Amino acid sequence: MYKEIKIKNKIIDIYYNEKHKENIPVVILNTYGNEGKEIFERCNKIQTKEFILIAISNLDWNNDMTPWFAPKLNNNDKDSLGKADDYLKTLIEKIIPETKKYIEDELNVKISYYAIAGYSLGGLFAIYSVYKTNLFSRVASASGSFWYPNFIEFASKNTISENIDKIYFSLGNKESKVRNEVLATVEQNTKKLEQIYNLQGIKTIYEENDGNHFKDAVLRMAKGIKWILQ
Repeated sequence: MYKEIKIKNKIIDIYYNEKHKENIPVVILNTYGNEGKEIFERCNKIQTKEFILIAISNLDWNNDMTPWFAPKLNNNDKDSLGKADDYLKTLIEKIIPETKKYIEDELNVKISYYAIAGYSLGGLFAIYSVYKTNLFSRVASASGSFWYPNFIEFASKNTISENIDKIYFSLGNKESKVRNEVLATVEQNTKKLEQIYNLQGIKTIYEENDGNHFKDAVLRMAKGIKWILQ
């Protein structure tokens, strides 16, 4: 079952099972297209612990999901303008309060905790967000864009939310095998991030999948959500 809400040009779909417990976690998922339904269904198929999914679409992907300006990687791409702070403000001040009201009042559910998940730049944003807010307890990044310029330096020099207790990373085993020198750093950077957080006492995992950046994206994201909810 699901409920659709529109807030500041963003489309928010709340997915939940008809029979649900009274006290369950909520996962925030920023989506490139409108893949929230597929991911929720796949989560159920792989027997993920019960949760409510808030899938957000109609995002300005290259800008809403990026923390600061970065030049385009090729002539067919666009510069990333780094509007993540603006979008995070909308998420925290508008989207989460309104969806929380629906979940608590209409579904009669008490939210046990919030997690945030994302694929590609959505995975980058998920990790970036927990440096900026204490709202989330767990993070799932599938094929996160950790090639993003200066992100490793940012993560190393700043302090992640003390509320984080689990972080999931995954990557395709062909993602770093590309000609572009910037994109080729994604594997070493992802592994370095996982190590940074693990040394801080956070429970982490790095999972390698077969294929490139685009293979089995729905399943990869569902596997990440399943792991952080265990």
